[in-house]
Amino acid sequence: MKDLVSGSTPHSALSRRNFLKAAGAAAMLPAANSWAAGRAAASDRITIGVIGWGEIGPSNTKSFLSYGDCQVVAACDLDGNRLQTAVGVINTHYGNRDCRAYHEYQDLLARDDIDAVMIAVPDNWHALLAIDAANAKKDIYGEKPLARTIAEQQAIVRAVERNGIIWQTGSWQRSFPNFRKAVEIVRSGLIGNVTRVEVGLPSGPKGFVGGVGPTQLRDKLALLQSPIASPYEIVPGTPAWDAAVGQAPPELDYETWMGPSQKGPYIAAHVHDNWRWNYNTGGGPLMDWIGHHGDIAHWGLGFDETGPSEIEGHGEFPSPVAVWNTASKYRIELKYRKEVTGYPVDVAMTIAGGYTDITSGTKWHGTDGWVWVDRGKFDASNKDWVPMVSLPEELRKVKAYESPEHRRNFLDSVKSRKPTITPVQTAHHSTLPGHLGLISMLVGRKIYWDPVEEIILNDSFAGNMLSRPYRRPYKLD
Repeated sequence: MKDLVSGSTPHSALSRRNFLKAAGAAAMLPAANSWAAGRAAASDRITIGVIGWGEIGPSNTKSFLSYGDCQVVAACDLDGNRLQTAVGVINTHYGNRDCRAYHEYQDLLARDDIDAVMIAVPDNWHALLAIDAANAKKDIYGEKPLARTIAEQQAIVRAVERNGIIWQTGSWQRSFPNFRKAVEIVRSGLIGNVTRVEVGLPSGPKGFVGGVGPTQLRDKLALLQSPIASPYEIVPGTPAWDAAVGQAPPELDYETWMGPSQKGPYIAAHVHDNWRWNYNTGGGPLMDWIGHHGDIAHWGLGFDETGPSEIEGHGEFPSPVAVWNTASKYRIELKYRKEVTGYPVDVAMTIAGGYTDITSGTKWHGTDGWVWVDRGKFDASNKDWVPMVSLPEELRKVKAYESPEHRRNFLDSVKSRKPTITPVQTAHHSTLPGHLGLISMLVGRKIYWDPVEEIILNDSFAGNMLSRPYRRPYKLD
């Protein structure tokens, strides 16, 4: 295996490996089609490659498999076992062997017969992969948050706009009726001018989650004289750290998996699902969820193309060198100034995880009432609105974008070339409050943001945190 740390070529110039042999030759060789009756003609069918088969990739892919006007023709993952599973699921669904397996995503993107890609990989790979896909003229269904840093998000936006591709972000709550109803109530002025919004997100992960690796680590730690309850407590130079460090399994290309992130020893609780809980690869519960309830808060206010001006965050952090080092509890206060947003009044927003006074979901407080929405839940100061499936026409002064299903909306936009319900610019602005809140927490002071120029004002130290250094030979174009 080539050592990606040495050398000085950019990531796009890296030599490509052969297809992962572990996936099996049968999974890589195309066979005759066996399409079920009623499928769209091949000339009308959208061909899709899926990149990432972890927690979200399978559910996105299965949604695409349910539509007859698209065909999943390729799968890519750096874990050979997961790649085999992906190809098996896809080929079993179609009853053929047409789906090809790829270890290097660049090989998948090089195929001229692929129209679109679904990207569901750890945050540290979002930017490089999305930019390469956009430059390859592939329409993209990409997961939230848009990227690991604001600078990466800005680069993705530029690449998508430059190449004129369709983008859909996996902020799927916009495609559910209860969220759309809440947004239309707010946008129609039925609670008056909004003065305050509360966004309740999860706090830190509890215990060990996901996969065999963390379970094995838990069992090892239980044998120590001083048992460890959580990877939040595991730091270098301790018996717990020695127990946590191991060898990457042979099916995982750990070197490439780390990508532009800083390379460290292999720890099972760092990878597969758990990458979210370390800032080297993810953004913790805050960034994992800001693209959901924070996105809905912006949608209701009509703030899809703007952002806050003042941000002050406070968080509770473990050791920065712990296995899991993301904030376990956090609270961010933001101010959206009316002269920037165009809204009639200034709007205050609180984003919090781990505080009982901020309920999970999104709650808008207006001069004439309030509305609260969460997954499968809805409440409002006007109880007549609660049982409604949708807002009646006589009350709906503003009709929000209506999507029947999130992946379906993407396919429809690929065909029509009209924007999706969560285009790239929306994804960028929806996650800015989370990114800026994290920066404020880390520097320990209020920061001031220029939503037009997209810079942090009068604070060069905080401004430097809009990006992160890349490990050679990777670089952000």
